[in-house]
Amino acid sequence: MILIGDNLIPHKGFSFIDSILDIEHTVANTTLIFNYDENLLLYCRKNSLCSAVIVTSITEAIYCNALNTRYIICDKKLAKAIQKVAENYMFDAKILAIIETNEEIEKVALSEIDGVIYTSLLNK
Repeated sequence: MILIGDNLIPHKGFSFIDSILDIEHTVANTTLIFNYDENLLLYCRKNSLCSAVIVTSITEAIYCNALNTRYIICDKKLAKAIQKVAENYMFDAKILAIIETNEEIEKVALSEIDGVIYTSLLNK
């Protein structure tokens, strides 16, 4: 299980962005986190940038996977549905459920989601 943002587990750099211009101000080799945006997705794919995209639907998740997103981030309820689709279609992207505390890890694990990301990491 992937644990991103947990105090006990080190994780590589992440940078939250809102636009292509924001990418200029990020540290090299970080994973770019952003809300679903087709222009940002296409830019990341074209430039082979590692991305983690916050989605609100299964359709957005499908596009993210098709455009080489590394992580698909969503709320826990949606994560269950997306994980089922991801397993059926053998997504390369990993599904991450948003959590606030480590007490939520067990529930997410029992739902067989790829991993979690703490909401504190998603705050700009």
